[in-house]
Amino acid sequence: MSAPTLTPAATATPVRRSRRFTMKPSTAVVYFIALIVVGFTLGPVIYGVLSGFRTNAQIAENPAGFPSPFVFFNYTGVLTNPSFWRYALNSTGIAVITTALVVICGVMAAYPLARYEFKYREGVFMVFVVGLLFPASVAIIPLFILITQNFHLGNTWIGIALPQAAFALPTTVVILRPFLQALPKELEEAAQLDGASRIGFFWRILLPLSGPGMVTVGVLAFVGSWNAYLLPLLLLGPQNKTLPLGVADFSSEHGSDTAGVFAFTSLAMIPALVFFLAMQKRIVNGLQGAVKG
Repeated sequence: MSAPTLTPAATATPVRRSRRFTMKPSTAVVYFIALIVVGFTLGPVIYGVLSGFRTNAQIAENPAGFPSPFVFFNYTGVLTNPSFWRYALNSTGIAVITTALVVICGVMAAYPLARYEFKYREGVFMVFVVGLLFPASVAIIPLFILITQNFHLGNTWIGIALPQAAFALPTTVVILRPFLQALPKELEEAAQLDGASRIGFFWRILLPLSGPGMVTVGVLAFVGSWNAYLLPLLLLGPQNKTLPLGVADFSSEHGSDTAGVFAFTSLAMIPALVFFLAMQKRIVNGLQGAVKG
């Protein structure tokens, strides 16, 4: 009995075709533009941080050069400066108070606009929407008179935090209202059947579920307060100045120390930058919830 013969088709092994990554021209253009935007955004930050590791002679000889060698006395000089820590304490205290006021008042204002049915509800909400069009700088003179002469809160943390929180409330309400509207009404009805009041539903159920949105508006309020310049410039004295004002003072006092100014500026912006990057995912989740709502 003869052995069966295998045909070439039976002995042939399947050949895997390598997949080549192809990119559409439109996608390549989008990525190219994105890289340019990222370069223009991060370029000054990276340049400022690296310039703090250089000497003034290196910067004068080659302004766009790389630190060679790295020096650390610029940053250590700033970190051992008592004024820097006083500025940082003032910025932190004002930012924390502002954030607390924004989150508490914002969620309490957004709750009835999202969950209650009453006359002129949309009109009240439009007041907050229109508030997005007015920055604090347009009312800086009336604010100065109101805070210093009427409330007698000039040169205090709360005197800065109150107007900053007021001008941050429109953004807070606009973000939180659709987020709170997205919560199912059946949840509130079930809570009422269990004997919970509207206030009890607000504190026990709604606040824990609205955590991502509250984190989003809290981070935005904290970063905005940390970077504020004009209002603290008019209302704060030398002992209560914030870090942005400290950067301006340090730059004027040490105008010839370019590397030291770069180091001071880099250290002043790092806390807000790190805080924002650490909360980036929570911010995105909060904004996605607001968009879905």
